[in-house]
Amino acid sequence: MHYLFTLLHRWVGLVIAGFLIITGLTGAVISWDHELDDLLNPHLTHVDSRGEYLSSLDLAQAIETRDPRARVTFVPLAPEAGEALAFGVGPRINPATGKLYELGYNQVFIDPVTGDELGRREWGAVWPVTQENLVSFLYKLHFSLHMPEIWGIDHWGEWLLGGIALLWTVDCFVGFYLTLPRRASTAKAFAVSDRPLVQSWRSRWAPAWKIKISGTIKRINFDIHRAFGLWAWGLLFMLAFTAFSLNLYREVFYPVMSVMTEVTPSPFDLRTETDLHKPISPKIGFAPIIDHAVEIASERNWPEPVGEVFYAEHFGVYGVGFFHPGDDHGAAGVGPPVLYFDADDGRYLGDRQPWKGTAADIFVQAQFPLHSGRILGLPGRILISVMGLGTAILSITGVIIWWRKRAVQNQMAHNQTKGPDPIPIP
Repeated sequence: MHYLFTLLHRWVGLVIAGFLIITGLTGAVISWDHELDDLLNPHLTHVDSRGEYLSSLDLAQAIETRDPRARVTFVPLAPEAGEALAFGVGPRINPATGKLYELGYNQVFIDPVTGDELGRREWGAVWPVTQENLVSFLYKLHFSLHMPEIWGIDHWGEWLLGGIALLWTVDCFVGFYLTLPRRASTAKAFAVSDRPLVQSWRSRWAPAWKIKISGTIKRINFDIHRAFGLWAWGLLFMLAFTAFSLNLYREVFYPVMSVMTEVTPSPFDLRTETDLHKPISPKIGFAPIIDHAVEIASERNWPEPVGEVFYAEHFGVYGVGFFHPGDDHGAAGVGPPVLYFDADDGRYLGDRQPWKGTAADIFVQAQFPLHSGRILGLPGRILISVMGLGTAILSITGVIIWWRKRAVQNQMAHNQTKGPDPIPIP
């Protein structure tokens, strides 16, 4: 059994190692995505003007007027002093060709006081990688590898990394099993009482938790791989499982959860996503949706003001989030309360409230806060950055262990083929 598990750990590890190095390093960086983006692009994210804020809906209308090819899909409604508003946009369908316009951007930054456009950019652009899109490039690389669209579907990278995460989740248990001490040797050393002196199970497992810094480079590499995997096992498993649940949510995670326990479906769980090139045109605008949302929130005595409104154009669903300026990540990073509405007639479809619902609902909500570390605030984000680097190191040390063993095996095979050196004739 130990031999089979060793083979499984070796080959699964080799398959997923490259992916974990990429996602580990990018994950360590994007834990600070907002801060890094603000640092790199103050010309887009910061403003010097102060005064009364203009209507965000009027600013959204101005964006569409300047470029009729674009449809605003995300409207920030909670301006902050000194901060620009970042509007999300998507292309409309060109009636002449029946295909989407190529905008070359999906974000527009606006001064909320003057209404001036500060700039545009393509969030998550593959090429060229510039100062303006570097952070979003890394963010999208982290969860999708920037794999191209095929057959109108652009989720291939998410599905691939979701499968890698599932293998990683299983391998966490395999790797843990391999650290356990094997059955004690049958060799017996007898004390005065004629009883065998056999080390306890705990003492035989203890070396697996240590790094022998006085050993050879080969031994230190092995110890780092094994000891780090043990000390950080819980966090590694959490990262692996949440990566799987987030990337394969609609395809695997939610269907399995809904069979096993009571999960409250969201409007997105009940609808089929349309083709990438066939967005659904809404029959009702942002203003009536916001009015309807405010009415429902008032009936529920929600204290937060309206913070954002968005349109999911491939589901035909509006969402209205409620939060105070600067608090859009909500309680422990789970996000703000959201009300959902149908884009055809504006009818109420459901809601999402942080840390409320069935036990399964709360478990589902916790996936992103756990994966990002935001569930613990600043200390959690620091921890996730460290774990991202640790995951990359774990993968690299594992590949080195395999490479060294393979080199030894190749040398032994070469020596057997070559045979013994001939005896010199005097």
